[in-house]
Amino acid sequence: MLGFTYYTPTKVAFGKGSVEKVGELMKQFGGTRVLIHYGGQSAVRSGVLDRVKKSLDEAGIFHVELGGVVPNPHLAKVREGIELSKANGVDFLLAVGGGSVIDSCKAIAYGLAEPEHDVWELYAGQRKAKACFPVASVLTIAAAGSEMSNSCVITNTDTEEKRAYDDDLARPKFAIMDPELTMTLPDYQTEAGCADIMMHTMERYFVNSGTMELTDALAEGLLRTVMHNAEVLHTDPRNYDARAEVMWASSLAHNGLTGCGSDGGDWMPHLLEHEMGGMFNVTHGAGLAAVWPSWARYVYKDCLPRFVKYAVNVMGVTPGATDEETALAGIAAMEEFYHRIGMPVNFKELGIDPTDEQMAEMAASCARACGGAKGSAKVLHQSDMEAIYKMLK
Repeated sequence: MLGFTYYTPTKVAFGKGSVEKVGELMKQFGGTRVLIHYGGQSAVRSGVLDRVKKSLDEAGIFHVELGGVVPNPHLAKVREGIELSKANGVDFLLAVGGGSVIDSCKAIAYGLAEPEHDVWELYAGQRKAKACFPVASVLTIAAAGSEMSNSCVITNTDTEEKRAYDDDLARPKFAIMDPELTMTLPDYQTEAGCADIMMHTMERYFVNSGTMELTDALAEGLLRTVMHNAEVLHTDPRNYDARAEVMWASSLAHNGLTGCGSDGGDWMPHLLEHEMGGMFNVTHGAGLAAVWPSWARYVYKDCLPRFVKYAVNVMGVTPGATDEETALAGIAAMEEFYHRIGMPVNFKELGIDPTDEQMAEMAASCARACGGAKGSAKVLHQSDMEAIYKMLK
């Protein structure tokens, strides 16, 4: 195992009716002028936005609203939020939604804290943040784990670049998690969320440096739990207990817990998907499901013990005659699981058909984003990235 720092400062209010605590928690953390940031009309139709505003009003807290966040949140909306917040003297950002809304909030918070700089510089890797306004969330989608993580991802539609920035400065002060708020989600969105949750742990699991028996047990248990409940929700979408299991797993998968003692994780499936999201605006979790089997088959020989362990302990594969046979059976079992919950495993099933030129462009952009090469299971260079994209055809 490797040494690590575990930092998870987010206060969580979990369970039915927890939305009503938003005003109380906002006062506790010093918010006096709040930007309520949300996505589409579902927050309005479901009544959650009105419940949030009522709680803030009862606590005597000023608030202004900005909706319109889309999946793969746009830099233009972030800049709109920065200007609106400046004009209203906002001192706290509240996301009402899922990972896209929380990520957009974090980006606005960075921009407000250092108004002399363009916020995109952080995502372009040109500088590090020195400050960030406080952020909190009312979670309505279990997927990204942004409600307890240090990361956020923004898409620059002008350049078709989707880029992440990770910094503990943006870890949310509190998160309100009511599983009932996720019950009206379409099945595809629910299952894409489950795929995203699993990938946050799988990225940390498939490593060649640093592992702990306890961390592995936590990771494997989380993965089995999400898989089971993803299948439950595929046929019984209003199952509260399954919604609760998945929502809590969303946070634990991305707050650092399942990576303690490792080298930080691989993260190439995420980076490969970011290029797909930037170019084709695909649903993030579905994109991750599509890319993972091809990535796995490309790298498994270089990380064979971990793939064998995953196959046996997570996928329930009976060990084969060789470790390679067991590992490949585990990858095939993962594909079968994705299909059982309606997730894609290639470009065609994802609904896109990149040309050779577009795949080369995605590989070049991905290589630039990671400084030329990246990976723990196997270090990938631009030619490797392009080869994996071609395997998805």
